[in-house]
Amino acid sequence: MPDRPLFSPLPPPQPPLDPRVGFAVRIGFYLIIGAILYFFLPPLLFGAFGVVTAATIGLFLVALLTNGLTLRVFDRGSLADIGLGTAPASGRNFLIGLAAASASAALLLAIPLSVGAAHFEPRPDPGFSWGGLAFYLAALLFGAVGEETLFRGYAFQLAIQRFGAYATVLPVAVLFGFGHAANPHATQLAIFNTILWGVLLGYAFLRSRDLWLPIGLHYGWNVVLPLFGASLSGLTIEVTRYLYKWDLGSLWSGGDYGPEGGLLTTLVVLILFPVLRFSPIAPQTSVLAPSLNSSNEIWG
Repeated sequence: MPDRPLFSPLPPPQPPLDPRVGFAVRIGFYLIIGAILYFFLPPLLFGAFGVVTAATIGLFLVALLTNGLTLRVFDRGSLADIGLGTAPASGRNFLIGLAAASASAALLLAIPLSVGAAHFEPRPDPGFSWGGLAFYLAALLFGAVGEETLFRGYAFQLAIQRFGAYATVLPVAVLFGFGHAANPHATQLAIFNTILWGVLLGYAFLRSRDLWLPIGLHYGWNVVLPLFGASLSGLTIEVTRYLYKWDLGSLWSGGDYGPEGGLLTTLVVLILFPVLRFSPIAPQTSVLAPSLNSSNEIWG
């Protein structure tokens, strides 16, 4: 009877997983989970909140669950790893973004009023209430967190590490822009301006390496326009007793889409790039894109 070894031989070592395969698996999981959640979650909220609010809160839940699940499955991480932590710098960066965007939006609308290029009109059926205003402020914050987490969260940051910042920011900004193409009264200039906003928000992440700076920018802009009675990305949000009416052509004013569809917004967004460049932003440590952590000389 032939001798048998006491232990089975170890299997030969397997080659390491191709980084490209690991990246594709992670991005594929992120996209599939996000699509499934987006298909089911917002419709469940329609009955309780109405279409617009349900879509806003639903997007927030989809974004946090998609990023949280992907982080947990592949990296044993948390939402803090994509820049949603609570360090002191987080609050500072959020307030810088909030101040820069809200001041820009206020000037965009106040200057035409001061020179007679716009005016206020009372709403035919005003429905203002302080409770409605508070709900509106909260809903837009949910929306800003949701959009920034979805577009500049896990997949965006992983792509920066894989392909570099320049090769990631513009394609994601294009997706961001065309994601608004179905909004009411959207025009080519409105889509272009939204793409430009996407580039600005991507640059904001590169400057801060967290999501709080882009969230502050997104939220500040979205809050101020309806407070003046102006349309927001083609949507009319009734939180005041008046409407903002332009006495300029739609090329500058954006027409029915609102200011984001006009050249004035194009100019404002371009001005915001140097504003961010020279603002006292506190860069944090990026977990998913560590190559950014030694890039202060590029991003400021």
